[in-house]
Amino acid sequence: MKIVLVTPSAGRSRTGNRNTACRWAGFLRRLGHRVDIQVEWNGAAADLMLALHARRSHDSIRRFAETYPGCPLILALTGTDLYRDIRHDAAARRSMQLATRMIVLQEKGLMELEPALREKTRVIYQSAPATPPEPRLKTRFQACVIGHLREEKDPFRCAHALRYLPSGSKIRVIHLGGALSPLMAEEAQALMQKDQRYRWLGNQPHWQATKKLASSHVMVISSLMEGGANVICEALAAGVPVIASDIAGNIGMLGTDYVGYYPCGDEQALEKLLWRAESDAVFYAQLQAQCAARRPLFTPERERAGLASLLAEL
Repeated sequence: MKIVLVTPSAGRSRTGNRNTACRWAGFLRRLGHRVDIQVEWNGAAADLMLALHARRSHDSIRRFAETYPGCPLILALTGTDLYRDIRHDAAARRSMQLATRMIVLQEKGLMELEPALREKTRVIYQSAPATPPEPRLKTRFQACVIGHLREEKDPFRCAHALRYLPSGSKIRVIHLGGALSPLMAEEAQALMQKDQRYRWLGNQPHWQATKKLASSHVMVISSLMEGGANVICEALAAGVPVIASDIAGNIGMLGTDYVGYYPCGDEQALEKLLWRAESDAVFYAQLQAQCAARRPLFTPERERAGLASLLAEL
């Protein structure tokens, strides 16, 4: 089949949506399909459209549905779709109606949909290949934050938590990700000057970010909304336990019984979890065991099989 894969993230973007689009394109090509990634559909003929983002890709979705009404159209719902746009945006809601099938990236995503829409939606977890282990520093307890500096990520929650740590703590925070506004960059710089335990390293090549993640003791995801964060997959692939805000997108990835959640936006609760992970070996081992138990959900083989199964339905 000839598949057009639409993502509103441009080619040089390193956002989660663009990474997902590129990974899916690779899987689909290995399944024997021809795939063209476009920011907006250019009108070229295709047998199937796979679009990420209900609101931002709506124009492409609408035009494809009108031009090829007999062809399948798959819509992958992002975090801002599930937890914001589909609640009030007419274009996002229309995209869901036009879709033949939909994808959510974690099990809790289904709960945001009306029953009729849920029936045509499939859960496909994102994936990351296994990461070679890296030695972890013994002189510090490293917490890694990975994500661009933007409001939805609540990017500085971990930095703010540092002020509450006891004096004996060896926790240090490294933050990987670009600033999407000058104000965010200024805030990161100010936080580094205020507390040397926090280091914002900006954008890093993926291989280097992976090495820094693998050498960390924990990965912190503090987001306000997530559709299904690939950084969780990458942390589990590297054997790094996760400390996460208790939003639906994170719970859908890590499970309802996971012990590493803190109330979203509460840096004092986050500090308590960080300190417990550092100081309580039994608790840290429990985090490791629970993450290892979830790891089989996030393998490339499972993600590729999920896409293959969805195409077989169509």
